[in-house]
Amino acid sequence: MPNGSLSLPARLCLLAWDPAGSTATDTARAQHLVRAGALTELVQRGLLTDDEGIATPADLDSGTGDAVLDGLLELVRESLPHRWRTWVRLHARVTFDAVREQLVAEGYLRAEKRRVLGVFPSVEYVLAREAAARALREEARRVLEGPQPAGEVSERDAALAVLAAAAGLGVPGDPVSGVRGRERITELTRRCVSAASAAPGMRKIVGEVWDAVSDEGARAPASARG
Repeated sequence: MPNGSLSLPARLCLLAWDPAGSTATDTARAQHLVRAGALTELVQRGLLTDDEGIATPADLDSGTGDAVLDGLLELVRESLPHRWRTWVRLHARVTFDAVREQLVAEGYLRAEKRRVLGVFPSVEYVLAREAAARALREEARRVLEGPQPAGEVSERDAALAVLAAAAGLGVPGDPVSGVRGRERITELTRRCVSAASAAPGMRKIVGEVWDAVSDEGARAPASARG
């Protein structure tokens, strides 16, 4: 996928912006999506493992060098044990905001200062690199719909496509409907992490995102859905 230097949560955050309107499609779902991406990358790096449904740090010292990922890892270490479902939602906005600032620093988003009602200061974030967001959407769709065997898709690309489809953000159309679509999602989910011990955690993360999307999508107007 393009923009390969970006972390998985950063790519998912960029995917949540609508190139047509240059605005975030659905902030609540985007927050859960980005947090799930951060958890997933920590799983893929072997820094978070699944212990009977509990997100568990592999050790007390390792890090990634990425401020957002390391911040979440430290939060998990310092907090009471929680299941994956809880970590997808718990303080998810903190991770979303931090990733968004990373995208601003990298030039993918632009922070524009505004005044609400001409008085109250506000900041609006808009796409600065629309082509990058469009490319991510198209590549996610190709991974979901394309002929490439799931085993040949990189773990990060598989995770991005599966989580984007789960959240209903950034993937045009409905590429995962029907039996073949569900089979493809299953194949890509297995591919998300190669370590067998991490797979249960990945399934819980993806399942939680599906649940969050289902709950919020039922309340959202059709025009607000990705």
